[in-house]
Formats: sequence, C-alpha cells, structure tokens
Amino acid sequence: MTIGERITELRKSKGITPDELAEQLGVSVQSVSEWEMGVSIPDTDKAISMSRIFGVTADFLLTGESNKSELSTGGVVYNKNAFLENAEPATAPITEQRDEKDRETFKLPNWKTLVSIAVTVCLLIGIMAFALSGRDKNPITDLVEDVEYTYVLVHGMGGWGENAPMNDVASYWGSSSGSISAYLRTQDVQVVEVTVGPFSSAWDRACELYAQLTGTKVDYGEAHSKEHGHARFGRTYTEPLVEKWDKKAKINLIGHSFGGNTIRLLTSLLEYGSEAEKQASPDDCSPLFEGGKGNYVNSVTTLASPHNGSTLFYCLDEGNLIELALSLLYTTNGIGSISNVELLDFQLEHFGISSENHNTSVLVSSAFGNGKDNAFYDLSPHGAIELNSKIKIVESVYYFSYSYCTTTETLIFGTHVPTKDTMGVLMVPAGMIGAYTNKRADAQVIIDDAWLPNDGLVNVISAQYPTNDARVDYSAEETKLKSGQWYVFPTLTGDHGTPIGMKGNTEETRKFYMDHIAIIDNL
Repeated sequence: MTIGERITELRKSKGITPDELAEQLGVSVQSVSEWEMGVSIPDTDKAISMSRIFGVTADFLLTGESNKSELSTGGVVYNKNAFLENAEPATAPITEQRDEKDRETFKLPNWKTLVSIAVTVCLLIGIMAFALSGRDKNPITDLVEDVEYTYVLVHGMGGWGENAPMNDVASYWGSSSGSISAYLRTQDVQVVEVTVGPFSSAWDRACELYAQLTGTKVDYGEAHSKEHGHARFGRTYTEPLVEKWDKKAKINLIGHSFGGNTIRLLTSLLEYGSEAEKQASPDDCSPLFEGGKGNYVNSVTTLASPHNGSTLFYCLDEGNLIELALSLLYTTNGIGSISNVELLDFQLEHFGISSENHNTSVLVSSAFGNGKDNAFYDLSPHGAIELNSKIKIVESVYYFSYSYCTTTETLIFGTHVPTKDTMGVLMVPAGMIGAYTNKRADAQVIIDDAWLPNDGLVNVISAQYPTNDARVDYSAEETKLKSGQWYVFPTLTGDHGTPIGMKGNTEETRKFYMDHIAIIDNL
C-alpha cells in the first residue's frame, strides 16, 4: 500500500473529508488530493501532524511499518496489517513488484496493436437520468421544471462514435442489434456519442472528451505534453456536445472497455484537477485541470472495462499477430476486411502522425508506440497500477460496473476455456487469458488463478472494480444508493461484445440499457 493509499484509508476511517484534513493541516485541498493520488508526498512536519490526527505513528503513515503491532487511535485499536475496521479487502489484490530502472526503458512489443484493438470489442451503456426520480412524462403537469441529464457514451480502444466515418459502415454502440443511441432517443433519453483517440492514453482521451463536451480546443496540459514529447494542443471543437453543462445539468458517463478508464480519469480530473498542470501553466491552465467540477457528473458506468489491466498484454508473444488484432476490430463489427482501416481516425496529430500515414508500422515505430502515453501501456496490469494512482473516487458521484464471463473452468488442468457461445474471434484470446498466470516473486504484477475467468479480452477480476477503490455488491433490494463507492453488479454471461450488442438479441440489448436507466433514474 502506498503512502497516498494509507492517507486515504485513514482519512475515510476517521470520517474526515479532504477539505477538513486540509484545513486542519493548513494546506490546500489540492495538496491533500496530490498526496492521496501519489503525485507528491507530504513533508515530515505534515506527516507528523497527520499521524496525530489519525492516531497512528508517523513511521506507520510513511512506510506502513511500526515498532508496535497495534496502534491505538482514540480508543479504537488498529492492527497495522488491517488497520481499517470497515475496509473491505480486494477479492484478489494486485501485488506490484516493480523494477523502476526496467520500467523507464520498457518498450511495448511491436504487435501491441493487437492488445489495444482486442480490448476494443467493447461495451458502453447508454442510459438516461433526470433530476427528479419518478419523472412525469407530461410537461404540462410538471410542477417543477425537469432537468434531463445527458448520457455520454465513450467507446473503448480502437472504437469510434456516431460522428466518425466508420459509423457509416457499422455502429459501435449496438452493432448487429441496431444503434443503441438511436433507440434510447426514441425513449426520450438525451444521449451523445464521442469519438476520442482509439489508441491514445486515458489521459489524452480524457482531455479530448472534455474538449468535445465543452466545445473548446484540446489541451493535453503543458507538464504532461513535455513529459511525453508531444504537442500541448490538439483539435478545436466549436460546438459543445452538451449545452449548459454544470452542476445542475449533469452528465451520466458510460464507458465500454477502455472507455471506462477514460471516464474515470475525466471525473477525477474534474474534481481534483492537476497541481502539476497548474504550476506548469498558471496563466492559461485548462479549466479541466483546475478542479472543483466533480459535481458536473452524476454517475459513472463501466462495461467490461480493464480497470486493473488485461493479462492479454502478457499472454501474447511477439510475432505476426497484427492481422488477428485488426480482425478482432473489424470482423466482429461486420466489416470483415482490414482494407477499411482508413475509415478509423487515429487522432494522433499531437504526436506528428497525420491522416496520410495511418498505418500500423507508423504506430508501432513512432514515439507514441514506444512510450507510455498510449492505450497499450495503460492496458497492461503494471500500466494500470500507474493509471489508477492518478484516479481518485469523487464522493458526490455514483459508480457502477458490469463484468462479463465467457469461459468455464476445466476439471483437469484448472484453466479456463471459452464456451461454445463465445464469439469466434474471441476464442483464442479467451483461452490465452484463461491459461495465463505468473506467481513469481519477481513478476511486475502477481497474476494468480483469480485472473483466469474472462470475457475474451478482459479478466473478470479487472472488470469488476479498481482494486483500491471502495465497493459493494449491488443489490436490487437496496432502495437508497450511496455515492462515492462502486456498485458491482453480478458477473453476467457473455463475451466482450455482449454489452454493445455484438451478435446479440436486439430486445435483450435494449432491455439491458433501459433496466440500468431505471436504476439511475431512481437515484
């Protein structure tokens, strides 16, 4: 557990908000946020003050170690190995074994496009929510003006929105089941689809998503851009996708696959901003990095999202797998030909990759492909650990997650194999993920048997919730849901394409979305 994680856990156990802790320490709330996200660490004086507030030793706060086996805090005894009475241990915690020197020189395999597009067969849930539960559909009889929250659908790796050229060939949201957005609009749901960089990092995608929602120029941040060697600014969007977006007219974010990682990061940045970006460009910092806007988001819903990465990244050996990767994207959407790759806008101008050189070799050989600022790195389990350290739960937002499983355990070997109902193009990756473990002490991330069940691209344990976040199992019996924690739905039968209607039953797909809408409508 990192220092930031201990601070977060101890603060929550004492019922202290970030604002209250900042006030007691005489620092800004942004400083507290940076500590908890691992961007910076408190100095000795602040660490000592926090240890007194939390009732633990400074040594324990900073290192997790103590000369005492138990630490007393205001009459409540905490064991140093499980010091939170209310903390729920993760089903299968991710153990990180890092070699920082190796990490700095890490080069992604030149077939990693496969991993990215693999995680693309994704899912997103289009849902509607209104300011008042039990909304009367007849505006004439409304005693109070209704505020309709817009649903924003964010695609996964290799995906696209309805404004992209590829959508003329096949709809990402709905696939063979018909456009999900079009159907939701017939049900009076206000919904928009975005198109962000299909292979870009969660950070870059979050910045692009913000610019489209607000109708502004993409600002990737001065500090971030310098660190990763690309231009600070991207495309300009003249019309906002969401009019009058604020704390009264909120949005419900729904992300399929890597889209889930993207919307989690956006929500965190809206609330907590980025101290590094504010310091790097104090005079023209993007409003996204200023924070204080977390209440612009009502809910976050993830569908088959690799919160903790996908072990498919570790399964694939270097070789001629690019064709398989592209097939996963195009064939499963009814295209069936990699000749249509030019229909997909890579949106990598900030890396100097233009529409004239949209080809796999450029992506692999460029600084984009070999660095860390891309979806491929964020997809790996060790990259996901870094990404999750930058993302923090927003207390006012409701979080929901859906996971899918298309594999079953073998009786003899204990591995997991795909069922006969698994989409054909997902059979091989499902089997690879279902057989991969790495329990060696020197592994970057310990992968045990809990990682074997999967949906063909993402491990179930990764899709359920980010390992370090608070979560509870969703129960239909619970009438009053709480914000600031994950509601994890029971794992559903299906593969990675099921939630977006690939080879699915149209009626079942629409019912899935409308049922989830009903949950959010009653918040």
